[in-house]
Amino acid sequence: MNTPEPAEVNWLTDEEQSAWRSFLVLSRGMQTAIDRQLSRDSALSGSEYEVLVPLSESSTGVIRSRDLMHALGWERSRLSHLLSRMARRGLLERLPCDSDARGLDVRITPEGRRAIEAAAPGHLEMVRAAFVDHLTQEELDTLRRVSGKVVPRLEELGLC
Repeated sequence: MNTPEPAEVNWLTDEEQSAWRSFLVLSRGMQTAIDRQLSRDSALSGSEYEVLVPLSESSTGVIRSRDLMHALGWERSRLSHLLSRMARRGLLERLPCDSDARGLDVRITPEGRRAIEAAAPGHLEMVRAAFVDHLTQEELDTLRRVSGKVVPRLEELGLC
């Protein structure tokens, strides 16, 4: 890959740079707050909570590993390592997929369900206090629209 000459770089304007850096600070800050709150108030890490949410919301408590990977936007190896650790802790089970011998299903266990149900109230309280309650409905709608434009573009570029 050729590195462009400095004159060819499409530098961000001051306004673009400010928006980008603000987004990075917000994103990192919220992730740090989530991780700290969960580790302080529950037996789950932020990543474990993130995995258990879709499993607990599934009507069957089962999601195909590949579908979970795409829903979370994670790399296969990251998810695989975390699923192994969570299975050892009894939070979930990894099962052969009935419809595809090469596939893997992930099922939340009663212990995993208890863990997320215990963690959810404190987590939601923190998300409200640090984020949702400080934004108007219009700002929340704008955030949703912006995310709805950027995430598909990242997928289109093969970046998530």
